[in-house]
Amino acid sequence: MSTSSSIAKQQETEVRNGSTKPNLKPVNPKPQLRQKKIKKILQNWQLYLFVLPSFLYFIIFHYIPMYGLQIAFKDFIPALGIWGSEWVGFEHFIRFFESYYFWDLLKNTLVINLYELVVGFPLPIILALLLNEVKDGIYKRSVQTVTYAPHFISVVVMAGMIIAFLSPATGIINHFIEFLGFEPIRFLADPDWFKSVFVLSGVWQNTGWGTIIYLAALAGVDMQQHEAAIVDGATRLQRIWYINIPALVPTMIILLILNIGNFLAVGFEKILLLQNPLNLESSNVIATFVYTSGLLEAQYSFAAAVGLFNAVINAALLIAVNQIAKKRSETSLW
Repeated sequence: MSTSSSIAKQQETEVRNGSTKPNLKPVNPKPQLRQKKIKKILQNWQLYLFVLPSFLYFIIFHYIPMYGLQIAFKDFIPALGIWGSEWVGFEHFIRFFESYYFWDLLKNTLVINLYELVVGFPLPIILALLLNEVKDGIYKRSVQTVTYAPHFISVVVMAGMIIAFLSPATGIINHFIEFLGFEPIRFLADPDWFKSVFVLSGVWQNTGWGTIIYLAALAGVDMQQHEAAIVDGATRLQRIWYINIPALVPTMIILLILNIGNFLAVGFEKILLLQNPLNLESSNVIATFVYTSGLLEAQYSFAAAVGLFNAVINAALLIAVNQIAKKRSETSLW
């Protein structure tokens, strides 16, 4: 008998007699899981390389700048730097809340966003349902091209077109109004018209593009459901109501949550380009106020405080709406 086998038998006998305890130390699975993850990353390195630019974008332009949020709680002086500036706590927030323009800014921001949500959110759904009922052909492709095209117009060009179309002297809209026998309207000089101009021009620009997501959702509807409904005698309207719309509900909920998450982040660039002293009463929102205070008036800490207030409200609305959607349905962001 070999020496190794005799040693093994001796150890086995000791374990049985209780003189020694077997080595029952649990194996740590973490290193094995880590190795599997590393192996999977190396196998799919092309996918991770593809995602890398987006990852770096959010890190560099969204997460790293969060370091500067502390100036909202300081009396920031560029010469002293962030750490050298005096800490003032919530002074800038209190100043904003107690200012005479706080409620005007909040009202304008909320009204424009509610107006845009009520008018702009259902229209892509309606257009997608209509296009889905049209047979594929020249007419359908032409309608899609015409409705999608405005989305690719830049904000600056879009603002220039709006100003040109609504000009009381040379604008095509006012020429048509005069043709009907009415007086020309100074759309961008009247605060009562600004919100409608902003929202309806946005609807014109983005409705067609928004239908793409809903058309993709409708493409996943099982045609056997429609065939069974036709056999049962369902009309086209009934099939839309009981088959197509329920298929769109999860997509509608997700997009609604995302829209609510940007509720107070109304389109800053377009408002700024259409804004003038005559419509300022209706066009001045939180985003434009932050720009004016921070960049034009160099009130960096005050503007940061207002912007942080805006971001916190958006985050709270996003979480609240997501929780409501999660309780009412099975669809939510998390």
